[in-house]
Amino acid sequence: MRAPLPRRRFLSGLAAAAGTTGLRMPEAWADPAPQQPQDDYDRTAKLANNENNYGPSDAVIQAMTRAFKYANRYGYPDGNLVQELAAHHGVKTEQVLTAAGSGEILDVCCSAFLQGGKKIVGSDPSYSILYSHATGLKSETIRIPLLADYRQDIPAMIRATRNHYREVGFVYLCNPNNPTGRLVTTAEVRQLLDGIPSDVPVLIDEAYHHFVDDPSYSTSVPYVTEGRQVIVARTFSKIAALAGMRLGYAIAPRDLLAPMRAHMTGSVSAVVRWGGVTALKDTERQAWVKRQTIELREKARRDLAAIGYETIPSDANFFMVHLKRPVVPVIDAFRKKGVLVGRPFPPMNESLRVSIGTPDEMARFLVAFREIMTA
Repeated sequence: MRAPLPRRRFLSGLAAAAGTTGLRMPEAWADPAPQQPQDDYDRTAKLANNENNYGPSDAVIQAMTRAFKYANRYGYPDGNLVQELAAHHGVKTEQVLTAAGSGEILDVCCSAFLQGGKKIVGSDPSYSILYSHATGLKSETIRIPLLADYRQDIPAMIRATRNHYREVGFVYLCNPNNPTGRLVTTAEVRQLLDGIPSDVPVLIDEAYHHFVDDPSYSTSVPYVTEGRQVIVARTFSKIAALAGMRLGYAIAPRDLLAPMRAHMTGSVSAVVRWGGVTALKDTERQAWVKRQTIELREKARRDLAAIGYETIPSDANFFMVHLKRPVVPVIDAFRKKGVLVGRPFPPMNESLRVSIGTPDEMARFLVAFREIMTA
């Protein structure tokens, strides 16, 4: 996945263009939908990219519509986005960094902390675009296989970080993990932080935080206020349904954000800043999306179990189902039936990731699944 431009500049160009051209960012790179005619794309059931298929709330759309009056400006009011995020999380404004999606946060972490051949320690599989960023910087990754129950192996991550201490740029923890949907408990996160050298940064990707309903889990933002070397990445792409608008942010100590700021593009638009401020306060809408998503996820898992297919327990807006056959031909078969499903995630080559859509889309998925898997 190399590009002729440096990866940071390449991704930044995509981010800047996303709002006006319909280009998709890394999660959707394997999805050919942007090349489809618009009507064909609109008719598909989109269960591939862990999006919120209900779209932004009316309040968020209205806020973004009002913000179009700033489309011709550089220095414009932005609804005090950084201040609102700081207040929401109980941190200082200097501990907040906004970006064109959390993907840009992951990107600049690589640019900032992998200089001089430093490495990432992370799980495998996990959100692989981060590892691709590292490859683009000619850096290596130390990938820790998942446990038998698909949870992340925290003791093994600790051992790897200790064994390669001087070579580690940062540790990556996707929580809940993409693509499995399995979470890392509050106790396990603390075990990791206490078990590695205190000066090793830990990037904790909480893209799916809002869908967790397990009391053993909690956000890692409090570690920032403790002064730990923790970077928490969040996104408005999932619960707030702003994937195409590109808005994410990091919460971290000022000393960690400083080298990251040097690699930022400042490409977050006026429109999505106002949308983000409104979405942050739209807790009623978020609660509704969470309820709908969990109900449909668990229904789909029960329906698949009833016809003999096991799924991995998930705390995100997606799940994985074991197909008992190679996944790539199945993905293609779904596409031919107008249903877009997740890309391959080696080494889980017989497991399919399915995002949770609307009730109609999930019904279409189940019909297509029966037809494909019994053919």
